Amino acid sequence: MGSYLVIIAVLIIFFCIRRRRRTAAVAWQILNQRKQNKENVVMKELAKQFIGEECIIYTIASNDGSIQGVIKEIDDGGMVIERSYGGREIVNLDFVTRIRQYPRKKNGKKKDIVWD
Repeated sequence: MGSYLVIIAVLIIFFCIRRRRRTAAVAWQILNQRKQNKENVVMKELAKQFIGEECIIYTIASNDGSIQGVIKEIDDGGMVIERSYGGREIVNLDFVTRIRQYPRKKNGKKKDIVWD
């Protein structure tokens, strides 16, 4: 009978510790999401400066590392880019590392080669 009480006490302690760890993990995730959302708000506000401009958007998710086009609109999680051939793309702001206005010559024409 005494051994059953010891087993029950150990199980209760185990579940209490497990619950505390779960609660701590959830709290850490919430704090991490708030930190990321703050960074997203900053990038969103900075990216709004380029609406209507032809830009080079550098991402970590695209195949060649950058996307060229006109930024049409920016919402909570992403931006709509209109490509030169008429296609549209939506890019997640979490993956954007840099936005650059397309370089132009003195006469206003686009440069043929862009060096980074």
